[in-house]
Amino acid sequence: MDKIAVLIPCYNEEQTIEKVVKDSLAALPEAVVYVYDNNSTDKTAQIAEAAGAVVRHEYMQGKGNVIRRMFREIDALCYIMVDGDDTYPMEFASEMAERVLSHNADMVVGDRLSSTYFTENKRPFHNFGNSIVRSSINKLFKCDIKDIMTGYRAFSYQFVKTFPVISKGFEIETEMTIHAVNNNMQVENVIVEYRDRPEGSESKLNTYSDGMKVIGTIIRLFREYRPFHFFGTIALVLMVMAIGFFIPVFIDFLATGKVLRFPTLFACGFVALAGVQSFFAGLILQNIARRDRKDFEMELIRLNHRK
Repeated sequence: MDKIAVLIPCYNEEQTIEKVVKDSLAALPEAVVYVYDNNSTDKTAQIAEAAGAVVRHEYMQGKGNVIRRMFREIDALCYIMVDGDDTYPMEFASEMAERVLSHNADMVVGDRLSSTYFTENKRPFHNFGNSIVRSSINKLFKCDIKDIMTGYRAFSYQFVKTFPVISKGFEIETEMTIHAVNNNMQVENVIVEYRDRPEGSESKLNTYSDGMKVIGTIIRLFREYRPFHFFGTIALVLMVMAIGFFIPVFIDFLATGKVLRFPTLFACGFVALAGVQSFFAGLILQNIARRDRKDFEMELIRLNHRK
């Protein structure tokens, strides 16, 4: 088992990967640097290997698929995950690793948004999207994560070996954050500097399509991890709609003694019934989620005994 493993997922990063690998080895001399090439069409793999990295391959396209492979194959006391585009200075890696090794942190978030991100990043929609995602997750999950989408993180062995990777693409960072928060894992923030990609290096992130995937991931995980809140909200909306449409029917009945709009009355009944079903579905799923939390805690205990 490695003491520290630096994980670098890469796709066509020949311009920057040599510097990232060398900076990683300089900042963490005791670390093993792993570069996982994700079907690059340039010389990323060859350059990384020449710079001193252990190069492996993931042939299923997508950052989530790469991280799934990394987490399965590598055993380490501490993992440092960083992008291969040289946007994150590696001098912060030692502090992040120390939080895991000596302070029992399960995940350390490299917080760009509290430092230079908004001035260095030249894509305004990315800035807006990061702020929206951070605000929504912190409100929905009652947490205080400073940077949800950062690709610069440190993890404990327990986090890596209990994290079920579902996402295939860039929404993986959102999934990591919510998994840690929902399972009451120790999450710490380290403010890091951010620098924009060097000229000629292009981002693989699509602002709109990947942004929609991130929003979809938040909704899906909120439904899975907070089912009573999710289905309870739907139940409340349905009941308000049913009552709102029922009131005019009831007023007409009081005035005339007759039901003048039977279709509306029937619709109100079905909508109210759907609201009741949604409420009880939330209750049942909340109990299942609570049981899953207990199973997760037992898995952590078994994992610590095997370690």
